[in-house]
Amino acid sequence: MTDIESRIDTSRPHTARIWNYWTGGKDNYLVDREAGDRIRELHPGIGEYAKADRLFLGRAVRYLAGERGIRQFLDIGTGLPSADNTHEVAQRVAPESRVVYVDNDPLVLAHARALLVGTPEGRTDYLDADLRDVDTILAAAAKTLDLSQPVALMLLGVVIFVEDDEESYGVVRRLMDALAPGSHLVLSHTVTHPAMPDVDAAVAFWNEHGTPKLTQRTPEAIARYFDGLELLDPGVVSCSAWRPEAGTQTPDVAMYAGVGRK
Repeated sequence: MTDIESRIDTSRPHTARIWNYWTGGKDNYLVDREAGDRIRELHPGIGEYAKADRLFLGRAVRYLAGERGIRQFLDIGTGLPSADNTHEVAQRVAPESRVVYVDNDPLVLAHARALLVGTPEGRTDYLDADLRDVDTILAAAAKTLDLSQPVALMLLGVVIFVEDDEESYGVVRRLMDALAPGSHLVLSHTVTHPAMPDVDAAVAFWNEHGTPKLTQRTPEAIARYFDGLELLDPGVVSCSAWRPEAGTQTPDVAMYAGVGRK
């Protein structure tokens, strides 16, 4: 057994593998599928917001690469490889784009090779690190990215795993402070909302049975991550409602998102 394999716990459901299951992936186990189905019973729409968050990633990256000229992306909390990963979307727009992925999930690390195949003109790299290891992340990212030039910091569904509010805001601030003017923050976060009580029940089930535990925040609390940044229209909204493609439906999902410019 390799060191990576020894770190993979198949006895308890894991959020990255459940997310993979909900979005049609194959990198999950029976325990993940059973938990995913139980959560979907509590909140039938939860699988849809996993898909909506993925589509938001694609729209945000295409916008930043295409309209804002961003050529560097730091994607922390990568998750398991799926269709249209950050480097694939960015390098379709601008083949010279550089992407650094960061995650500390051993199953993600085991599949990291799938994230490292990019265009000859660009570059992709992978770092095994925790979101809280800001200094480690920045030092390693600087080997691939030029931090004196704008970078898109991608934090999709990852700050939910930092329970303490001030610690989570502080981590995001430290990362953005280290990036050049013109950099952008792309962030999504599970929401707690009076109109969505079934989401709270699903999260409570997850925190009792799954790993790692997650924290919900209100839309107002999520907006705080963008303090000091120029929050782009339409602000912090359901991720399905962030600049949707013309003619597509935008059902309100319990994952809110926004993009801000430094």
